[in-house]
Amino acid sequence: MRYKDTVTKDYMKRNEIFADAVNYYVFQGQQVVRPDQLRELDTTEIVVPYGADSAGEPEQRYRDVLKSLIAMMDDHAAYLILGIENQGEIHYAMPVKNLLYDAINYAKQVQKAANSHREAKDAQGKNRGEFLSGFYKEDRLLPVITLVILWSPEAWDGPMSLHEMFLVQDERILSLVPDYKIHLITPSGLSDQELDKFHTSLREVLSLIKYANDKAGMERTIQKNGHKLRIEEIHVLNRCINMKLELKDGEEEVELCKAWEDMKKEVAEETAKRVEAETTKRVEAATKDSTLLESLRNLMESLHMPADQAMEILRVPESKRTTFSAML
Repeated sequence: MRYKDTVTKDYMKRNEIFADAVNYYVFQGQQVVRPDQLRELDTTEIVVPYGADSAGEPEQRYRDVLKSLIAMMDDHAAYLILGIENQGEIHYAMPVKNLLYDAINYAKQVQKAANSHREAKDAQGKNRGEFLSGFYKEDRLLPVITLVILWSPEAWDGPMSLHEMFLVQDERILSLVPDYKIHLITPSGLSDQELDKFHTSLREVLSLIKYANDKAGMERTIQKNGHKLRIEEIHVLNRCINMKLELKDGEEEVELCKAWEDMKKEVAEETAKRVEAETTKRVEAATKDSTLLESLRNLMESLHMPADQAMEILRVPESKRTTFSAML
């Protein structure tokens, strides 16, 4: 599992792949975010764990990938911070997990503003509330969007919002509790039209994961998207759906259509060998039974011996004695 997290993380760290995911989910496939606009942020965050015996001790939390970018520009320039959580298995507390990450990031932005004002010594003229909080009236936060990708062909059956996790479902109570919804990409939930909104190898990767348990669908998507895959895509597919793609010595990419045909040929050859081995085993067993049956008849005829005694002498297995008795 740890290695799966590593390969998916390395794959999503590629700026063009990260931008492709953001453009699909936030901008419906429009190429708004450019890879060259992205810069990687420090993924180390210090939080106080919740619900733990050691709640007084801080522990490190890591975001898988967190990058800031210029998403859209107007008279004042709007900035977005987008995080992608690589989720190899369904996390049934994902709304709380992501809410914690986002809240921590907002807290870090407030702290960064306070540190900046302290260093600039620009509190002159500010009111007591601004001075104490370190966050001035004109200060603004950057939005945080956390996008979850499920690297599995299975459907997501976890909660999609904080409200879904509550024991109490009284609307009078829930109306007073802010909800938090997760943003999710699941291959199984993507239609072919939605997959076409991706513009990088992420389309092939998610398509192949989507049809991992559907041979006909896998065949169609490979014929449609039979591009070359690089080592990062190969690692993701091998780890997430056990696709068994291989790079030969000196190769840096693999032709997907050819690799698929080679895999089918290998499977067919292995199946033929297995069938041949099973057939040989059955023929040998039948030949052995025929010989044993002939020996029983000879022994019974030459020594006028009853069948059960003859089978005892020739050590016929108990499992075969009833069948042999009916044939003698």
